[in-house]
Amino acid sequence: MNSLSLRSVLFLLLMPAALAAQQPTPQPTTAAQAPNNDTSYIDAQGTAHVTRVVPLPETISPEAKAVLARATPDQGPPESLADRRTHTDAYTAGARVAWTKICPNTIVDDKIAGVPVRIVTPEGIPEANRDKVLMNLHGGGFNSDSGSFTESIPIASYSGIKVVAVLYRLAPENPFPAAVDDSVAVYKDLLKTYKPDHIVIYGTSAGAILTGEVAVKLKQLGLPMPAALGIFSGHGDFARRGDSTALFALRGLSGHLDPPSAAPSPDAYATTTDLHDPVLSPVYADLRGLPPTLFVTSGRDLLLSGTSNLHRAFLHAGVDARLIVFDALTHAFWYDPKLPEAIEANHLMADFFVKQLDK
Repeated sequence: MNSLSLRSVLFLLLMPAALAAQQPTPQPTTAAQAPNNDTSYIDAQGTAHVTRVVPLPETISPEAKAVLARATPDQGPPESLADRRTHTDAYTAGARVAWTKICPNTIVDDKIAGVPVRIVTPEGIPEANRDKVLMNLHGGGFNSDSGSFTESIPIASYSGIKVVAVLYRLAPENPFPAAVDDSVAVYKDLLKTYKPDHIVIYGTSAGAILTGEVAVKLKQLGLPMPAALGIFSGHGDFARRGDSTALFALRGLSGHLDPPSAAPSPDAYATTTDLHDPVLSPVYADLRGLPPTLFVTSGRDLLLSGTSNLHRAFLHAGVDARLIVFDALTHAFWYDPKLPEAIEANHLMADFFVKQLDK
């Protein structure tokens, strides 16, 4: 998921394997080749040509330091979509086991409004929470599912509320607005059972982007708003690239990262949709009247800019929008149950939802 631009951050791994095979096999940078001093040159166009030597900060846990210290080859090229989906499925299966050890639960695969869902019920759910539900829109670059377990199990446990994870249709087979349509269909069905102020919609990465898109679509349709939104490492602007995508790869400062192109390039999610479409890119929408929203990102998150820019758009629209930025950590670090910061982040997310639902 390392990228030329914010849009290709999400979809670079859709590149055909045949195209990658035509390129010479790059070699990873060695310790001898790595820069050992800072450099900075700004060209006439304002483009920065820099190197930076960045030690690990003392503000993070030993576990986080160990994750950031892992060596990740920087040569690329990215894996094929088929390999990505295989690896993501294997990762999420392991993550389900790891999170369940911490957060006991029951998971049932079902369908709501014809859309596949995962229903995660935490152990010992309080009776007072049985008329409430959290609706998760998972991450995975819109082309895979990296979060229906990792985003649902801890949040369900720490909030004591059932989570319905929407397994929306994926790109490239089903581009925008298929994921929006599926998510809206599930929300409309949930409204038959739950009051809107007893529902929360949230997601990470692609799911965070989708959360903003769905909120705008609900407003356009005149449907009642949920009690709250959670936008965790996302963005709301497919037309303009944020600064952080030129600074960070999926694993922060490690791994492969190409210099960004001058403008966003076509991708398998937006396809031919106008990039200023207010549903695709909520920063161009009328955001007034959206519910209280929690934004979470981190200092080495490739979507740091996108998250903070969308947060500002919500503030300008008068929305009760809060932003939490974790120091030094990378994209969606809260997926990792071994990190104390991940436990903290999931608790902060869950606590926000509970407070909004209890109003």
